[in-house]
Amino acid sequence: MNTIRFWFKNARSTALPQSLLPAILAVCLAAQTEGFSIYLGILAVLGVIMAHLSLNLFDDYFDYRVKGSEFRDAMARKGFRARIAKCHYITSGEVTLKQLLIACLVFGAIALAIGCIIWWFRGNFVLWLALITAVLGISYSGAPLRLSYHGLGEILIGILFGPVLMIGVYYSACGHFDWSVVFISVPVGLLVANIVYVHAIMDYEPDKEAGKMTFAVLLKDKRLMLFCSLIILIASFGIIISGVLSGYLSYYYLFTLLTLPMAYSLFYLMTAFVYHPERKFSPRFWMGPMGDWQRLQAMNLDWFMIRWLLARNLLSFFCLILIIVGFIA
Repeated sequence: MNTIRFWFKNARSTALPQSLLPAILAVCLAAQTEGFSIYLGILAVLGVIMAHLSLNLFDDYFDYRVKGSEFRDAMARKGFRARIAKCHYITSGEVTLKQLLIACLVFGAIALAIGCIIWWFRGNFVLWLALITAVLGISYSGAPLRLSYHGLGEILIGILFGPVLMIGVYYSACGHFDWSVVFISVPVGLLVANIVYVHAIMDYEPDKEAGKMTFAVLLKDKRLMLFCSLIILIASFGIIISGVLSGYLSYYYLFTLLTLPMAYSLFYLMTAFVYHPERKFSPRFWMGPMGDWQRLQAMNLDWFMIRWLLARNLLSFFCLILIIVGFIA
């Protein structure tokens, strides 16, 4: 049990809402259609969880092999204000790279086994999506593509955790495709990518120093970074509105606009980070849960976590509204 808990923690299970909520949303949407199977839907969600944990560990594995830990230590000594700690469980000597690789493969094998069961009932469409997900997921930081090292990591995450994930889970649960899922999955994918992008903007300086080419580093200009952040947020709501106006979505989906205060607050905080990084902010009720705020302040992580958690909460509340609306629309 301790071993399982150890690997779940190091596989960044705290990031699971980024895949779990879109997966649950896809199952809820499929529940209103013919051919729905709750069992295959649950299996698909479990498969997504295992695949997500596997890919997180693979990211650590490839990232550590490329950069090691020395550059992070050097940046810490230089006083960079960033979340630069990573792979502590490797650098501390708790596990070896070989053990990490085994853990990656175990989580991946469980996801593969679940995928094979779903493939048996739903056919080759699920198989092709699973293969695409595996190849692109490994290519996030793995050779030869290393997409996250070429400024494409955020875009890849938006595609995988939005349209690919939701279409795959939806099809697994009901056995067919519907265009309404596209109008929902693309905004969800944008908001998942937004979480990573917010992180990348805040880590712009250390990532640049380390030679890591995130989308923020690729843009270089911080005003352009903020502009792209605004476009992501506007597009997320704009696509839902377009789906409603075109008749693919019920007008009930406009309830997602209730999360606009969170989106506005996030953009405001990111603007403040770029132009006035020294300013301090406290959570407001419309920002959603912020964990143990006093502890975060004591650790001097409040500047980072208020923005990262707000981006995560925006995705969470957006998805929760879509889940509720999916049952009444």
